[in-house]
Amino acid sequence: MKVVIVGCGRVGAVLAETFDSLGHEVIVLDTSTQAFDRLHSSFGGSAVRGDGTDEDTLRRAGAEDADVFLAMTEGDNRNVMATQIAAEGLGAKRVIAKINDPVRAAAYASLGIATLCRTVLTADAVLGFVGERVSGMPGIVAPTGTHHGGLHDETAGRPAAGVAANAAPEEA
Repeated sequence: MKVVIVGCGRVGAVLAETFDSLGHEVIVLDTSTQAFDRLHSSFGGSAVRGDGTDEDTLRRAGAEDADVFLAMTEGDNRNVMATQIAAEGLGAKRVIAKINDPVRAAAYASLGIATLCRTVLTADAVLGFVGERVSGMPGIVAPTGTHHGGLHDETAGRPAAGVAANAAPEEA
């Protein structure tokens, strides 16, 4: 499986190393060469310095037809832009954008982009740990709509693999 990760911060680096250790082809992009210092010396994937929102850069890095494309930078807009380019321009099969704002995460999912909302995941983890009721909102929101370019995630309308157990049930 070909996995492309934009953003080699803490989350991006852990995901890159994990997918690499599972035997997948991994390409990780970041605008900062220093970000790659987070990767262990045994990392066998490709580390590419460049802008993950630039289609030509993604093509040169080998991101076309990625099985999984993850945008894990600190910027919601950058992550949405990168996943749109991957899905609409590069033929990525499954895209996930890390989003901080829960309202925006749901909105982007309705536009066909799976979103990972770390705000919901973190808040629910803390609430659960101290024995309080969690929100019930999913940490990963599967796409429910289509991409602007007409691409549609084949899993739309079904829970994404690994969706938190507290995810709200699907409506009929």
